[in-house]
Amino acid sequence: MAKKTATTAKRSAAGKAARPRSAADAFRVVPEDFDLAALDPAATPVGPRSKVAAAERVREVGAALDVLQETLYAEGTGGGRRRALLVLQGLDTSGKGGTIRHVAGLVNPQGLHIASFKKPTAAELRRDFLWRVRRQVPAPGRIGVFDRSHYEDVLVARVDGLVPAAEWRRRYRLINEFEAELAASGVTIVKCFLHISPERQKERLVARLENPAKRWKYDPHDLAVRARFTEYQAAYQDALVRCSTTVAPWYAIPSDRKWYRNWAVAQLLREALEQMAPTFPEPSYDPLVELARLREADPLR
Repeated sequence: MAKKTATTAKRSAAGKAARPRSAADAFRVVPEDFDLAALDPAATPVGPRSKVAAAERVREVGAALDVLQETLYAEGTGGGRRRALLVLQGLDTSGKGGTIRHVAGLVNPQGLHIASFKKPTAAELRRDFLWRVRRQVPAPGRIGVFDRSHYEDVLVARVDGLVPAAEWRRRYRLINEFEAELAASGVTIVKCFLHISPERQKERLVARLENPAKRWKYDPHDLAVRARFTEYQAAYQDALVRCSTTVAPWYAIPSDRKWYRNWAVAQLLREALEQMAPTFPEPSYDPLVELARLREADPLR
């Protein structure tokens, strides 16, 4: 009995030692090992385990993000080329809008650039599928947020048969090349797939219909999309595996629990900005000289 207990203790200790130390480690999609069907949408593999704890952790993350974003913005005004891009993908009700409100809302909106990619217009369809995306890449010093993205063209286009299979397969390579180009130009990319279960999706769709204040979010076409849930999961599996690269990895976020989803995305963005380590630009003037001028020769004195 003692031997079994010791073995169990060793396994428990090994499990604790193996726990991921960062959100990036916990959620990163490793192509050779990733299986979306095996990912629990309600899991909490790292970080807070309750809504109350998550609220406190989000406040801490928000304070850090506020400083990091201001520094990145200042770096950009000083001629720096770096910026960050948060990409949010997920099925209806997975919480893209809620994530933007709760995560992007933690920082100064002046330093944000938010783009929402709806169904392409006729003019956009006449151009390359990346054309409209390139136009929304954030300027230096900014944090960009994509509500859906260029991945719609290997997800919706695939499931709805909008282009031949050979075309959407070709787009995986074009997307990887595009993201490598962005990374080389100073863009740090954080791609989050908000993974929701069909059961939770149904609950949220019902809630939209039962609440008059939320009915504007519902579209009868949502049921047609829901009917193809399995096909979309297969499309996401391929997109995540084929386009999770060293310079632009995918992160699969369990999103059945809104409070956990919000913390996870906020923490990923924080880790990305901390790794960027933005710095305030050096002033083009001598601060001590200017301080002396203000004290000694204040024009309003």
